[in-house]
Amino acid sequence: MLIRYTPESIVIADNPAAILEWAAHHIEHVGIHQGPRLFAGPGRTALLPCWPRGALEVAAGQGRGAAGRTYDWARIHQARDEAFALLAETLTGRPAEAADPAAAKDQHRDVIDRWSAEPGRTAADAARAFREAAVRADTLF
Repeated sequence: MLIRYTPESIVIADNPAAILEWAAHHIEHVGIHQGPRLFAGPGRTALLPCWPRGALEVAAGQGRGAAGRTYDWARIHQARDEAFALLAETLTGRPAEAADPAAAKDQHRDVIDRWSAEPGRTAADAARAFREAAVRADTLF
């Protein structure tokens, strides 16, 4: 899959694999930080966080849309939610066990947050996990 990563890009992917791949590039570019340094350093702002869940949100367009450009936000958000699910399943090795979709979304985010908060977690770890999930997405969608 060809992806052109730039943090300023106004082109927003609308499929899980491309969102995961863009997030991998983003986390490699800005790095990963934990705790109070989450938004510190070059390339990181309130809209460009440097942690795995934040990278997925940015990849799905948070803070990157352009005025005058039309986006299919429903499709993008669906793809983002599928990317979250695939990443969480990649990290745990199993699908979420939840009674309803809202609970599953919360569980996916919790899994990703706990994984990314582990001491010693690196941007390379996150990029590798994103790309593994992207490969899975390519086979499913």
